[in-house]
Amino acid sequence: MTELPDVTPDALPTRRRAGRRGGRHRGGSFTLPPDSPAVVLAGGPPEVMAEMARIITAMHPGIPVHAGADAELSLMDGDPAAVVVPLLLTPDPAVETALRQGLAELPILVSEGLGPHPLLAEALHMRLAESGLARADRIRMMSMVTAADGVVLACRAVDESAEVTSVLLASRLAVPVVAAPLGDPAALAAAAESLRGMGSHRPALSPCALDVDETELAKAAADAGAEPARPLGAHPAVAQLAVLRYVEALEAAYYQSGGLEE
Repeated sequence: MTELPDVTPDALPTRRRAGRRGGRHRGGSFTLPPDSPAVVLAGGPPEVMAEMARIITAMHPGIPVHAGADAELSLMDGDPAAVVVPLLLTPDPAVETALRQGLAELPILVSEGLGPHPLLAEALHMRLAESGLARADRIRMMSMVTAADGVVLACRAVDESAEVTSVLLASRLAVPVVAAPLGDPAALAAAAESLRGMGSHRPALSPCALDVDETELAKAAADAGAEPARPLGAHPAVAQLAVLRYVEALEAAYYQSGGLEE
């Protein structure tokens, strides 16, 4: 069994409570020491990873951030030297297991994938709002009128994680959300029909993907008969979620090494 790296207390980010902010499902605020391990983003489109790396660097100056797991991980110093964050919107055990096995001999941690998480739903909400398909603000306990009265959540794969994300998004928008595979015309049409059965007259298509080819997105929208929002890309909420997964991986390693009592 591979031993866990010895993560010292000084290497752990300090979680602090931010002032009260409007809305639900906001992520915590973190203070990362300048000598924190590197953040290595993996598994996303190169352009998205590069932009997300710039966002994280701006959020946490002084922390090394690498766009792509092909970085010279074996040459990095530290114990752990880095945390690899798979940019997976839904769990993919094959990818995550391969990463962990491939890095087992290095002082490198691998975090959980991104989804599902309320921050992911927040990013989806903001992309819909940018396209005029949802209101950017919300008022608790009040019915909200949005440009779209139902959402087809178009995912690369529909599993339990995608269903959880659809519930989180529906709770933000106060409209029904149905998940469907992005590349399945029949399933997209069925999802839109299901929304119409719930009273939707103007469904939107929300791509739950970091990047989608314009032609593919246009076809998916036509299949669903819905207006499309932009893909997630390097949305700041997604970058914040990547940092959260990084912090969780460091904390988990420290707990498992016996450094803290749970």
